[in-house]
Amino acid sequence: MNQIAIVDYGMGNLRSVAKAIEHVAPHSRAVIATTAAEVRAADHVVVPGQGAMPDCMRELAARGLREAVIEAAQAKPLLGICIGLQMLFTHSEEGDVPGLGLLAGEVRRFPPELTTAQGLKVPHMGWNRVAQRLPHPLWQGIDDGARFYFVHSYHVVPQDETIAAGVTDYGLSFTSAVAHANIFAVQFHPEKSAEAGLRLLGNFLNWRP
Repeated sequence: MNQIAIVDYGMGNLRSVAKAIEHVAPHSRAVIATTAAEVRAADHVVVPGQGAMPDCMRELAARGLREAVIEAAQAKPLLGICIGLQMLFTHSEEGDVPGLGLLAGEVRRFPPELTTAQGLKVPHMGWNRVAQRLPHPLWQGIDDGARFYFVHSYHVVPQDETIAAGVTDYGLSFTSAVAHANIFAVQFHPEKSAEAGLRLLGNFLNWRP
């Protein structure tokens, strides 16, 4: 039986992710992973997240999960969701904290011009389109330009633009999905994104990079 670890560091909407995974893969076992051993035992690893980056990084380390996530990102299929994407990068403007450093780049807040000049709200909240920039198994069966659900005030700026698997326009064009080796990570919430999100989760669980 395929075992999926959903990393619990106190900051994710874990139950929604677990229920979505159980829906698309009823014969798999979704584990809310609170220990490094549970992460290491899994076939696939999901790093969800909500909240502030400094809190997320602190709790990941305090719960003994930091090294397990780094190891997983190097050895097995890993899906990052929302802050689970941002944590993979080198540094975040939010709290001026380092991330895991698995991907080179910065996490930046949406610029103030979005609200002052363009009248857009920050956080970016709601449905928006994702333009696919890289062919990838996780996009299988998902239309280019499909809509996904977002809630965030910060976005990633990869140093290597070739890892951008998807981009979204919200006053500016930002990277909303990245792909590198056995890592796929998204700024949106697939567990809240109806059919397209469930398809992406199903594709992830069938992915053997």
